[in-house]
Amino acid sequence: MAETALSGPTHQILENDYASEWMGIQVLALSDGHATIRMTLRQEMLNGFGMAHGGMIFAFGDTAFALACNPAVPAPGEENSITVASGVDINFLKPAFRGQVLTAVADRRSSAGRSGLYDIQIFAADAPEPGPESPGSSPNPGQPGELIAEFRGRSRTIPKK
Repeated sequence: MAETALSGPTHQILENDYASEWMGIQVLALSDGHATIRMTLRQEMLNGFGMAHGGMIFAFGDTAFALACNPAVPAPGEENSITVASGVDINFLKPAFRGQVLTAVADRRSSAGRSGLYDIQIFAADAPEPGPESPGSSPNPGQPGELIAEFRGRSRTIPKK
């Protein structure tokens, strides 16, 4: 994977994830049951209405979901299993547009046996203007932009093939 495509913490599942590389996803934070990622919407990610294609928003949320479901470094005895989606729902709340920076925040809500439940919120913000404000600043402090989608994922841990 190209070093320029991802920044911040790394995760083993991104090593051969060419879709996430193409999307320009940056990993901002990783911890047990949590992931925060970011990407900028490009022209080729838009639909015929000039807004983010729903499939791009879904794929972005799905990457955050996968990162939150799978530990960056598996614990001893967990190397031969992976956690995958058993089902997902997404609600598109508002459109996003070219040049906006999307942030997805994924959090585990519940885990029982081999099953889990995760909520992923996807935000959009205008790219920060060069100036005294810090990069990634938002008009709403503490929130990475305006909420544009809610993604709920159900996971299942299975043997790795």
